[in-house]
Amino acid sequence: MATASQSLFNMTVGADSTTSSQGLLMPKLQYRFRTLFLNFGTGGSTQELTKQVVDIARPSVTFTEIPIDIYNSKIYLAGKHEWATTTINLRDDAAGNVSKLVGQQLQKQMDFVEQASAAVGQDYKFQINYEVLDGGNGTTSINVLETWELYGCFIQGANYNTMNYGTNEAVTISLTIRYDNAIQSPLTSGIGTNVGRAFGGTSVTGIGSKQ
Repeated sequence: MATASQSLFNMTVGADSTTSSQGLLMPKLQYRFRTLFLNFGTGGSTQELTKQVVDIARPSVTFTEIPIDIYNSKIYLAGKHEWATTTINLRDDAAGNVSKLVGQQLQKQMDFVEQASAAVGQDYKFQINYEVLDGGNGTTSINVLETWELYGCFIQGANYNTMNYGTNEAVTISLTIRYDNAIQSPLTSGIGTNVGRAFGGTSVTGIGSKQ
């Protein structure tokens, strides 16, 4: 008679015909994450911003296709890539910490009173680190399963949303973030070691090889 633990190993799909049983892998859960902001606003603490994140869209990248016409057909190569904007929804706290930080960042990008903009991108761009967590907290250490690092960020759009007598929801601020590059960074050891590992350069034998 099979035990309860043995029965659970059958709750999946075998990888191939040689695999008799394999337990289902634990999925990453959407609500186990945190978002860290570096150089956001005037450079002070952004902990309150991290605490008030409602949700964030994970990075999305597309490659422009390059068609190569040949005799009776065509082939395609990968051209330049483009990272899509990401969105972050924040709860606007009663103490005004979130709206103050967002206002500071917007003011860095554009002085709305004096109508003066920043001279160069490094004057206002910031970094976002998005970490997938394992659920640990309190006396149990938090482990990071995966990290996305977004570089060259700036606020493309800030929506302070609506006030409404007929709802019980919290006031939110929606940010649309444009960034230059995103890296799915690995950990030094343990879970996620090979996530986003560097390819190691282009193979010379691959250059000019047959399609």
